[in-house]
Order: sequence, then structure tokens, then C-alpha cells
Amino acid sequence: MSDLIRTAVKRRVLLAVAPLALLAACGRKSPTARGTPVPPGATVLALGDSITYGTGAPPEAAYPAVLAGLTGWAVVNAGVPGHTSAQALQRLPALLAEHRPALVIVSIGGNDLLRRGDEGALRDNLRRTLAAVREAGAQALLVAVPRPTLAAHLTGSLDDHPLYADVAGEAGVPLHPQGWSTVLADERLKSDAIHGNAAGYEAFARGLLGTLQATGLLAR
Repeated sequence: MSDLIRTAVKRRVLLAVAPLALLAACGRKSPTARGTPVPPGATVLALGDSITYGTGAPPEAAYPAVLAGLTGWAVVNAGVPGHTSAQALQRLPALLAEHRPALVIVSIGGNDLLRRGDEGALRDNLRRTLAAVREAGAQALLVAVPRPTLAAHLTGSLDDHPLYADVAGEAGVPLHPQGWSTVLADERLKSDAIHGNAAGYEAFARGLLGTLQATGLLAR
């Protein structure tokens, strides 16, 4: 990115990070599963769809790339635009075998919800995804995805779908709440209705950083 674009992105991120930091601080007060610190240089797999891939921004601005710079981890961007939870689950074994990650960040299900798919199937796919990560000897962090509703469409406000907190609690894995809900409710941080821009992906990564620290996955 040019210096001019980078400066504009930083200004937008500064305006957006405050609410994300507040959410992370609130999350520290709530009971949540904890992990063990993932050391610098470790491989981390970011499993997801188009918002993990970084649609709407240059590749270097996608959240996995930003997170790599913030943490020192080798973050593999395994986001595929258009993929559902079933498709992500299908390709997960090969990704685990190839990269042998210490941590898998699971951010999937937006396409299931937008297409009005079976929520029971989504819940089961998330459970199976987290189980596969555990069986591979890696830690997992689940990222909550917004619930598309008429109220959200009319007011522009978004909330996480509650099934993500349920699944994280059942599996005993840390949850990153309100990350995408906060970014995708802010017009300054979006490239279109369902994707971030460079500022949005950086804001998401910085909010995620707070959750990683609060849950012990990243040493302070």
C-alpha cells in the first residue's frame, strides 16, 4: 500500500479499535476457555471464507497477514470465498496434514447463514471442525459470525449468532465475540455489505489480538 493509503487506513483503524478493545476488555471479565501460549514463529491456520481470504482489500491487508505482523506467527490464510462450513470441514484434514498448525482460528458459517442453511447442520459442522483440530493436536479458537436479521438490515447493527457461544462452550475452546459484528456494522470499515476493507481487516485483527491475549493463547 502507498504511504497515503496506509495513513488513511491507520486513521480509520484508530476510530474503530476503541470499541473492539472495550469488547476484549469485557471479555476478560467473563468466564471463557483458556489456551496455552503459542510461541512466535509457530504456524497458525486461519480457516474461513471470503472475510478470512480478505475480499475487498489487497492480500497484505487480509486479517491473517495483519495478525502475522502483530504476533510473529506464521499465519496461513486458508480462507476460500464462498465456502460454507461443510466445505471448510471437507478441506480441513489436508490443511492440518500439510501445515501441522499449533493453533487453528475458525471463522466460518457466514455463507450458511446468508443462504438460510440448516442451522443444525452448521452447528454440527462447527463441532466436527473443532474436534478435528483437537484430534490433530492443535488448539482452536472459534470466531463468532453475525446473525443476519431484518432488524440488522434496517438498523445497520449486528449481533453474533448465539450458536457460536454455545459451540465454543460445549467444546471448551476460546471464543472471539463481536469481531465481525463490530467491523461489518461500520460503513468506514467495509468494502461492501458483507466484506471488510483494509481498515476493517486491521481492526478485526487488532480486536482478535486482545482476545488471544485475554485467553492465554498469546503471551502479553
